[in-house]
Amino acid sequence: MSSTKTAINPALTEWTGPLGLPDFTAFSDDDFAAAFDAALASDLADIDAIVNHHEVSTVDNTLKALQLSGKDLDRVSAIFWLRAGAHTNDAIQALERVIAPKMSRHSSSIMMNPLLFSRIDSLYEQRDLLGLDHETDRVLEKTWKGFVRSGARLDEKGKARLADINERLASLGAQFGQNVLKDEAEWALFITDETELAGLPDFVRDAMRGAAEERDRPEAWAVTLSRSIIEPFLSFSENRALREKAFRAWAARGENGGETDNTAIVAEMVKLRAEKAGLLGYQSFAAFKLDDTMAKTPKAVMDLLEPVWDKARARAAEEEIDLQRLIAGEGRNHKVEPWDWRYYAEKLRNERFAFDETELKPYLQLEKIIEACFDVATRLFGIRFQEKTGIPTWHPDVRVWEVLNPDGSERGLFLGDYFNRQSKRSGAWMSALQSQYKLDGEHKPIIYNVMNFAKPPRGEPALLSLDGARTLFHEFGHALHGLLSDVTWPAVSGTSVSRDFVELPSQLYEHWLTVPAILETYAIHYRTGEAMPRALLDKVLAANTFNAGFNTVEFTSSALVDMAFHADGTPPTDPIRFEADTLKQLQMPDAIIMRHRTPHFNHVFSGDGYSAGYYSYMWSEVLDADAFKAFEETGDVFNADLAAKLKRYIYSAGGSRDPEELYKAFRGKMPTPDAMIEKRGLG
Repeated sequence: MSSTKTAINPALTEWTGPLGLPDFTAFSDDDFAAAFDAALASDLADIDAIVNHHEVSTVDNTLKALQLSGKDLDRVSAIFWLRAGAHTNDAIQALERVIAPKMSRHSSSIMMNPLLFSRIDSLYEQRDLLGLDHETDRVLEKTWKGFVRSGARLDEKGKARLADINERLASLGAQFGQNVLKDEAEWALFITDETELAGLPDFVRDAMRGAAEERDRPEAWAVTLSRSIIEPFLSFSENRALREKAFRAWAARGENGGETDNTAIVAEMVKLRAEKAGLLGYQSFAAFKLDDTMAKTPKAVMDLLEPVWDKARARAAEEEIDLQRLIAGEGRNHKVEPWDWRYYAEKLRNERFAFDETELKPYLQLEKIIEACFDVATRLFGIRFQEKTGIPTWHPDVRVWEVLNPDGSERGLFLGDYFNRQSKRSGAWMSALQSQYKLDGEHKPIIYNVMNFAKPPRGEPALLSLDGARTLFHEFGHALHGLLSDVTWPAVSGTSVSRDFVELPSQLYEHWLTVPAILETYAIHYRTGEAMPRALLDKVLAANTFNAGFNTVEFTSSALVDMAFHADGTPPTDPIRFEADTLKQLQMPDAIIMRHRTPHFNHVFSGDGYSAGYYSYMWSEVLDADAFKAFEETGDVFNADLAAKLKRYIYSAGGSRDPEELYKAFRGKMPTPDAMIEKRGLG
């Protein structure tokens, strides 16, 4: 390593905290800038050592050396991007706007280095003669393709332009996400007249009171744009005018004019993405992104989405008739508007299944659902979880568990950050402080989940909606993908798989939440301690596909608009009009909006993760529905033999093999969409 290491606060790169964690008490926000500069220089020194190696290219002196380069940068980045998402502030955001383009430029300088690519290229050309094991061959192929897709074969003019585009896209993505966070954090609807809380159950009022206290308004109740508050408010508030006001603010995030408006950012991003794809020889950005996925082509994506869209729209039309009947029954004559749907759907669920969210929620304690997640993992894979207290992390709310193998040996660490706060971006996600690999010794995974549940009053348990409980299971499924990883090379560890395969382990894990044996054990009333009555459990299971048209229209419209933005080589200049025109062409129901409207579609525009890839949740859903059906076919949803195959080929394999090959190894065949359509209740 270079001498620039002395410029780094060692706490950022030499993790000496408990259990191998960083010591979060030993560095400050002011340490990141110098640490990044030194770590970037150190990484380039590692690359120079590979490029200037006097011997011919080998797996050890080139591929392995490249995989192990930049360890300081990996560690500084892991902590910084965790903070940027889960506990940010003005200083972190200012640095993010600097670091994002700087990291992009740094990556371009490596991936476009002609001498480095020539060493990788020579290995790739002779790969059949090297006697590589399957995983190493896969890593070499992924590495070579990564260079090519990053512009290694372009001429100097093309490389320079692509580097400029990537740097600009990184800046725009960082700004997009910060704008959404600011709109969400700064908007609140304060209610001081208790009569305006009509219809709201205690758990919603308590969350609103806590949100108001956080904003120094202890005398009020606050509706915020966090899903953990806005969605139940829209579901229960009898005040239609307030529902409309809150809904319009929620839908307008990123589209309010001024410095947080994302409209121009989206227009520039889709234009730059199209230009990038053209430079690399693709007809569209969607064609470029999908070339490295299971779907392969935009046509394959549309072949999945379009039939589902037609079924969803038809079902939503039936649902809207039922909601209109409820409105008429109240003596009202207004049509169903987007701020009405959740409210009347909740009434309809109560009418049809004789229960509502207020009856269910007392049985879904956060603590018990966490225990349920762990129990399912123990039943399927034998691993166990031991909580460790008193360990400093990035926020006092964060909890730490040591993960143990069936023989009691340490497997890794899992951290959970569950509650909403103004310093955290919305949504829920999984990431890693450290991924598992064995290339230069055993590196144990350090995996974390971030949620945005409403924090309860002191001394009270956090109560989840059924959707919230599913979200927790979903993200823990991602966490298991990282924790159970068992590979040699870091490039294929854990969730390092194609975008439309990465959601399989998470979405599959959701199925075990509603297994009767799990709900009977962990759905415990927070006051009485009694298990959820079997009659209520049966109603919950019977209502599993309730509101399926609405839910599927919300999702699929977002996926279709994402594809529309990126599947054309001539992107739109007015993204808001384009969104509206696309939805009109799709015959989007007036009473439903996209789950993620364009100006706050973080999946697609805050970075590059799900751009031309939001469809992947549904692609993976085809797989997860079929995979769980395999367990059901055995008559035992914890079948040990099948669980062993699931662990080996899905949760532990990472990207070490082609995803289709892995799925076939588990299931024996690829599925059709039939099980997914049936699961959604659209059959």
